[in-house]
Amino acid sequence: MPQPSQQFIPIKQIREGVMLMNDQSMKGILLVSSINFALKSEEEQSAIIFNFQNFLNSLDFSCQILVSSRKVNITGYIDKIKELESKQTNELLRIQTADYRNFIEELVGSGSIMNKSFYVVVPYYPLLKFTGATTPEKNKTPTQTVLTEEHFQKGKYQLWQRMEYISLGLRRCGLKSASMGSEEILELLWSLHHPKQAELGYYPNLPPEIIT
Repeated sequence: MPQPSQQFIPIKQIREGVMLMNDQSMKGILLVSSINFALKSEEEQSAIIFNFQNFLNSLDFSCQILVSSRKVNITGYIDKIKELESKQTNELLRIQTADYRNFIEELVGSGSIMNKSFYVVVPYYPLLKFTGATTPEKNKTPTQTVLTEEHFQKGKYQLWQRMEYISLGLRRCGLKSASMGSEEILELLWSLHHPKQAELGYYPNLPPEIIT
């Protein structure tokens, strides 16, 4: 019998902007801006590389850098053009508006306009205890306990501290960042598993009870 897809997803719950994983670890996500490195002077490029190198060397915990690339979503813009087209009383303007809409749709449909988003996934392991280690390692078996409300709140505080530290390090490199809330994380995870629908601007309606 086919297994439900939930069994293959390592996320147990998303709460207060925190992903609770099946192994009882916690993860937060930072949305990070970008800079046009190629337009910087040689001195500026060297400074950015130096600051980023120092930032990476200062980390005493692991993190994941995620880059998501997809076609630009212009569904809302196209809908406004269609509405404007339908209201045109001048036939020439209506034809020109339709030609412009077709041009934009073909331009985006060719895949020549892409949007890149950058994220940093930050983990924290509040309940994992390893002999002689403070982070998970291969060939070691974790001792897990029940994640109580007290454990969650303490773990969330430590996770936020890590995310704030990363934000400060990225800021020195000229990058801005912001922590993602529960709804934003849910939409990101959904779009990663449904890229075609996300490119068209479709997102499912999320029940209020699962957004905390």
